[in-house]
Amino acid sequence: MRPNHPVDRRTFLATTGALVAATVGTVGAAAQPARRRLALAGTGARGSGTWGEDLVRHYDDRIELVGLFDRNGLRARAAQRLIGTTAPVFADFDTMVRQARPDAVIVATVDATHARYIIRALELGVDVLTEKPMCTDETQCQAILDAVARTGRTVTVTHNARHSREAKKVKALLQEGAIGDVLAVDFHEYLDTSHGADYFRRWHRFRENSGTLLCHKASHHFDLANWWLDSEPVEVSASGDLRVYGRNSAFRGTNCRTCPHRATCPFAWDVTASPRNVSLYVECESEDGYLRDGCVFDERIDIYDTMSVTVRYANRAMLTYTAAAHLPFEGQSVSFNGTRGRLDYVDMTGGGLARQEVRLTPRFGTSELITDLPPEREGGHGGADASLQDLLFRNEPASDPLHLRAGLRAGALSSLVGIAARHSIERGSQPVAIAGLVRM
Repeated sequence: MRPNHPVDRRTFLATTGALVAATVGTVGAAAQPARRRLALAGTGARGSGTWGEDLVRHYDDRIELVGLFDRNGLRARAAQRLIGTTAPVFADFDTMVRQARPDAVIVATVDATHARYIIRALELGVDVLTEKPMCTDETQCQAILDAVARTGRTVTVTHNARHSREAKKVKALLQEGAIGDVLAVDFHEYLDTSHGADYFRRWHRFRENSGTLLCHKASHHFDLANWWLDSEPVEVSASGDLRVYGRNSAFRGTNCRTCPHRATCPFAWDVTASPRNVSLYVECESEDGYLRDGCVFDERIDIYDTMSVTVRYANRAMLTYTAAAHLPFEGQSVSFNGTRGRLDYVDMTGGGLARQEVRLTPRFGTSELITDLPPEREGGHGGADASLQDLLFRNEPASDPLHLRAGLRAGALSSLVGIAARHSIERGSQPVAIAGLVRM
C-alpha cells in the first residue's frame, strides 16, 4: 500500500489530468507512464532529503520508493520516518535489490563506497542513479566502466550543478558562440567558515572516504567546465595543502558537544539545533560511532583546504581552478576568455560582497549585463535539484538542447580530474595524464 502524502500542485495536476483523460475516454490518448520503482542506498541528509522526501512529495505519480538501505540501520529507519514512506528498510544491499525488485538504485552513500554499490547493482541487473562523485580513485573508475560494458546497464550521475539557471545561461551563450572559441577559463570556488568548515566535521575530512574535496566538492566544478567547454580533459597538474583545519590549531577536542573549548572556538557548532540532524545522526551514533559534529582540528584530517588546479583540454582550452574552504564569504567566480570576448559569471554572498550576475563583454564593444535568465525554481541548490529531478523523472526538457544529462563518461571524467589533481599534488605538482589513469 502506498503511503498517504499531502498532495502538492504538481502531483494534483498530473493525477487529475490522468483522471479526466480516463473519464472522457480520449481516443489515442497516451497511457500514463508506469511508476518507476526506485531503491535508495544511503539515507543521510542528501539521500533522505533530495532522493527520498523530495521524490515522494513531488514525483509520487512517476516513482515508487520500494526499499531503503544504509549501513546504519537506525539511520535508515529514521529516514523512513522523515521521508514519510512505507518502503521497507533492508540491512543488506543485495537483499534489498533482490526482494524489492527496483528498476533503478539511487546511490547516495559515502563517496568511496559509490563504486561498490554501483557495480553490485549493475551485476544484479539494475540501472543506477548515483550522486557525484561517481568514484574516488582510478581503480574504482575502471571497475565501473568495465561493469557497464559487461552488464549493458546504465549509470547516470546526478550533476545538479548543471541545472542552476546561471549555469544553463552560460552554456547557451557558449553554444551560440557569444565569445567565439573559448581559450581559457578561470574558475574560483569560495567556501566560507560555515559551509567550508562543515566538510572538516564530517566523514569528508578523511581522504579514504571522500578522495579529498578535489573529488567530493570539485567534481561539480570539473563537470561544469567539461560541459561548458564541450571538450575532454587531457592533462592535470595541481597544488594543495591543509593550512587552516586539522593540525593547524593549538587546541582540539573530539566533537563540539563534548569539547572543553566550545565556548571560545570560532568553529563551534551545535548539531542539536536541527531536529533532522538529531534524528539522522545524534540518535544513531550508538550503531556506528559516527559523530556529525567532529572537531575541525582533528589531527587525523588528511584532505586539503586550499587547492589550485590547472587542466589542459583536447580542444586546447585551459582551465585554472582554485578552491578555499575557510573564507569570510561564499560563492564562485567563473570567467571565460574567448576569441571574440569575455563571459563572466559571479555568484557571491556574505562579507559585503553580495553579487550575482552574468556579463558578456565583446572584445570590441560594450559590456552587457545578461538579464534574460531562465525562471527561478524552488527547491534545493537554488532550484537546480528540482530541474535535475524533472529531467530524470518527467523527461523535461525532452529535447535537452543544453545536454544537461550526465551519463557514465561525464561522471568518470569529472571524477578523474580530481583524482589526477590529487596524484599531481602527491607527486610534487607533476602533470598527470587522464589517459594514463583508465581505459575509456
